[in-house]
Amino acid sequence: MVIEQAGRVSSVNVLTINCWGLKYLAKDRNARLNEIGARIASSEPALNIVGLQECWTQEDYQSIRQQTKHVLPFAKYYYSGIFGGGLAILSKWRIEESSMVRYPLNGRPTAFFRGDWFVGKGVACARIRLGPDPKDVAEVFTTHLHAPYEQEPHDSYICHRTAQAWEIAKLMRGAVERGHLVIGLGDFNIVPLSLAHRLITTHGEVEDAWRLLHPNSSLGSVTNVIERTRGAPTPTVIFNLTENGATCDSALNTWRWTKEQTKRLKKGEDVEVDINSPDPWAKRLDYIFVGNGRRSQCDKDQSGWAVHDVQVGMTERHLVLKCSLSDHFSVAATLIRNASPQTNRSGYINDLKDSLPDGNAPSVTEKSSHLEFERLDLTINGEIMSHDLSPAKTRILPLTTYDEILVMIETYNLRERRQRHLRLSHFVAEVTIAIGCMIAVWWSPHNYVSFILIFVSTIGLGAGVLDGLIGGLFVGSELRALKEFEWEIRNAREAAEDGLDREIK
Repeated sequence: MVIEQAGRVSSVNVLTINCWGLKYLAKDRNARLNEIGARIASSEPALNIVGLQECWTQEDYQSIRQQTKHVLPFAKYYYSGIFGGGLAILSKWRIEESSMVRYPLNGRPTAFFRGDWFVGKGVACARIRLGPDPKDVAEVFTTHLHAPYEQEPHDSYICHRTAQAWEIAKLMRGAVERGHLVIGLGDFNIVPLSLAHRLITTHGEVEDAWRLLHPNSSLGSVTNVIERTRGAPTPTVIFNLTENGATCDSALNTWRWTKEQTKRLKKGEDVEVDINSPDPWAKRLDYIFVGNGRRSQCDKDQSGWAVHDVQVGMTERHLVLKCSLSDHFSVAATLIRNASPQTNRSGYINDLKDSLPDGNAPSVTEKSSHLEFERLDLTINGEIMSHDLSPAKTRILPLTTYDEILVMIETYNLRERRQRHLRLSHFVAEVTIAIGCMIAVWWSPHNYVSFILIFVSTIGLGAGVLDGLIGGLFVGSELRALKEFEWEIRNAREAAEDGLDREIK
């Protein structure tokens, strides 16, 4: 039952999209982001909360802002790093509080061609009031996790992305403990049920909105090892959009087309894609995570929130350019406020059966894995109803998962210590060579030899000093962040082990 009360919000429509707004690098950036703003403004039903990623420039942000302010009058652009974090939150309701939480582990400065370290990735947080009750608040988080440049588990940045997932999971868990509605939006650069995904849904005490309504959706592209074990046939374009929730690498997205298709598009041809054709590369990287806040028996308001609908959007191309609006599609979901979740689920079902005509009794599935939230799926006359998000038990990851993370941290820690040793050794060697070159200049028989010695020593010393700074400062900072991450995982493992021991007893 949807709750309608004066001064209270009964439903929330949310959307997330990676805009691909890289300055100088993203093609047709201004026109595409301008159209994204127009689509947000004209969306049906009207959007209430929007999370943007890769909206790097103020010019593009202001363009979207101007077009959407009549439906989303409140907004916050988040500043971070050297070039900005590219994150923004738009809202129908006033943003009471806001913060930008930087990730302690976020790439390396030496990978300047990738840029993750320079943009200062983190979590954009906003607290939005939905009603008069003290706990009638939505805490919104939007983020863009470190990109994978190799396939897991061989991705050299998997430790950083896992640490980032842990950080945002802690923020979400805190919001749940405060009794608030949690909405996590973003390009998480992870596939469903991956390690980072399990960290977020379990430790963060939130649900993946898409998997709530599509529990049998894919776990990655056809090339994904885990997805192949399911033995599912190669999905079509339309199946990936409607059932698998694929937002990236879709055959429908023009930015993922072959050179031949791109050339035809540039010539002005209206290239069509058969929606029933195979789509083996598409996968889901963009998510809406949702969770209900914890309620005590003393709280007057015992209502909760449920996921009513979730869809992949912005698949239509730009009307003039005929290109996709971004290299990612958007994801939108509708959340509705429900009546108080019942503590006695069987009694609730019996009451529901009694209230329905004969033959319309719902089919019921209740699931609980790894002490996760119970999920209640109701099917009435073939129609799937909303899915409850109320916490049933405290979630605990399997101990083997914590062990897996600890092994990952140790492996990465050894790698970085070797890197620091090599960089500092390079610094010492270059200083020694520079001193030797300067001494050699005194006995140089020719001017050009002196020039070569000075040139070599200058270039070498510059490279050595840079390596020394990276090895001594950056890698040192990274190792200390790893120690914090390791302590938190060990502490969480101990708490999980204690919880399991109590259950056994």
